Amino acid sequence: MSTQQATFVRASMIEASPAPSLERGAASWLRRNLFATPKDSVLTIISLLILAWLVPPAIQWLFIDAAWSGGGRGVCATLSQGGSQPERWSGACWAFVNAKFAQFLFGRYPLDERWRPALVGILFVLLLVPMLIPRIPYKGLNALLLLGALPVLAAILLPGGWFGLTYVETPLWGGLMVTLVLSFVGIAVSLPLGILLALGRRSNMPVIKMLCTAFIEVIRGVPLITVLFMASVMLPLFLPQGVTFDKFLRALIGVSLFASAYMAEVVRGGLQAIPKGQYEGADSLGLSYWQKMGFIVLPQALKLVIPGIVNTFIGLFKDTSLVSIIGMFDLLGIVRLNFSDTNWASAVTPLTGLIFAGFVFWLFCFGMSRYSGFMERLLDRSQR
Repeated sequence: MSTQQATFVRASMIEASPAPSLERGAASWLRRNLFATPKDSVLTIISLLILAWLVPPAIQWLFIDAAWSGGGRGVCATLSQGGSQPERWSGACWAFVNAKFAQFLFGRYPLDERWRPALVGILFVLLLVPMLIPRIPYKGLNALLLLGALPVLAAILLPGGWFGLTYVETPLWGGLMVTLVLSFVGIAVSLPLGILLALGRRSNMPVIKMLCTAFIEVIRGVPLITVLFMASVMLPLFLPQGVTFDKFLRALIGVSLFASAYMAEVVRGGLQAIPKGQYEGADSLGLSYWQKMGFIVLPQALKLVIPGIVNTFIGLFKDTSLVSIIGMFDLLGIVRLNFSDTNWASAVTPLTGLIFAGFVFWLFCFGMSRYSGFMERLLDRSQR
């Protein structure tokens, strides 16, 4: 029997061929995401027509025909309205925002003392940015400075009255400064307090469980306006004669307690999602209650409810506008307050101011949303 050498066996692997042209590039992305089915194609075409109808006029009003500089309402009013713009002119009055920008940031805070909130804001950004980056070292020191040292420094600098600093009453505070202070304190307080309330509601001790449940249900059963009204108007009526609290401090406490009740329910949902075997495994290791919660249960529960936690933070950030009910002016409140300035009274000034305030709120809320998505992907070990 004769043997023949097999000539079809290759000594090296065939190099990978490039993907077909229809499966890569912009055309492939459009086909997969926008024109995958006839229904998707129709919806895409309708959406493009709507955008073509809305976007060009919006760009025209916001940027091209807008008044960018000037010293009064004349730059944002037509000739018949006593201004310098031609008849039938309509555009954004960014000159108003430019002239009032410092007031939108600091409210009626004295001009000579605005370096104090500016310094607190700069330190806040310098400490927050490395805190948000996962792999930067010295996280413990960073958290101590951000959550411990910075609030103490802010409590000294912002109101003053210490170390020769001029005292600035909180009714003079306003703008973005009030929004950030309220939201930062509310977030910093509501998360740990919400965790404790959630643990208390799931506790086996009847008194602790009853108190936590009563607090959560009472606070969640009333709107934030009612809480702020009670803290500002009704609380002083129950205090002894001569005892009072600053109005801004009452707002801080009311907002923090309100957010804590909602945070407690979010965290409780995460605790209920943890399988019973995790609790039993921790008990079999001889861990104490706080060791079991701190090392085993809470890390898993908080990871599961990151969207709910961030949603509560975003809602808290937007709800700071309700402090106008007690005479405080956040960003939206100070913008609306400036609508009454006769030097800038025009038909387009209110809409421009509201668009500016809405954009600032969207910028912060969108940033929190994107960061929460980043953290979800970072902690999602099932995809690794």
